Amino acid sequence: HSCGEMLKSRRGEMSWQSYVDDQMVGTGHVSKGCITGLDGTIWAISPGFSISPQECADIARAACSPSSVLGSGLMILGVKYMVLRADEGSIYCRKGNEGVCICKTNQAVLIGLYGENQQAGQCNMVVEKLGDYLKENNY
Repeated sequence: HSCGEMLKSRRGEMSWQSYVDDQMVGTGHVSKGCITGLDGTIWAISPGFSISPQECADIARAACSPSSVLGSGLMILGVKYMVLRADEGSIYCRKGNEGVCICKTNQAVLIGLYGENQQAGQCNMVVEKLGDYLKENNY
């Protein structure tokens, strides 16, 4: 499925879960994915990704104010990740061989984790490509 097909599926309604399952985790470059609103409310999440509502809210706040997490890091799944880069579009975090790419769109926050057998650059590309697509479509 292309992003465009997903956007038009289900009688014109957004299928957020399909974005997580197909466009993020389904690529093989994202181990766990989540899409939240700008308030941190979970819209879709991959199975087994037990991120807390508080962590989602904190990540959404960070995405809306990226400079706030530089130097302090972000908690994800109870683990503190070091912030490598934070700007208006994306936040990159890492802990050992694992990491996360967070991408803010007009209405949503995309969270993509990568594991030790996945490449940071590939994860970032997948999450940011979906983020760009959503922004182009006013999401």
